[in-house]
Amino acid sequence: MSYNEDNNAGKILLAAIAGAGAGIIAGMLLAPDKGSATRENWKGAATKYSGQLGEQASKLGTDLEAKFKEYAGKLEDLGLTGAGSTLNLKGEWNDIKGKLKQQYAQLTDDDLTYAEGQGDELVGRLQGKLGKGKSEVTKMLNDM
Repeated sequence: MSYNEDNNAGKILLAAIAGAGAGIIAGMLLAPDKGSATRENWKGAATKYSGQLGEQASKLGTDLEAKFKEYAGKLEDLGLTGAGSTLNLKGEWNDIKGKLKQQYAQLTDDDLTYAEGQGDELVGRLQGKLGKGKSEVTKMLNDM
């Protein structure tokens, strides 16, 4: 490497450092807000967009669950899955609950607690109490 090449590399490095320094100084002098105000603006934007992202994720999860249940029902209707593989409760839950209590005296109100979207939990509790398989319990509930 000759002296001329070393000198050019040094000039380029010095120019890059000077340019970065000038950019930092210009940014500080020309910033529209104080640093604390800018950070608050960014924080507000992040909060807003995270809330929107959470809403979108929740909606997507609900849509996916509905599609999954729809496809599972179609598979069951086509005979590709066994009867009782999906839970399709029809009618008033209190009526079904009363029938179950009449048939199975060992079931309590806690065992029969049901909320929309929590069918798997209900089936799991009934499996444990009745000693039946998941498909048996699901078919029993669907038939009621």
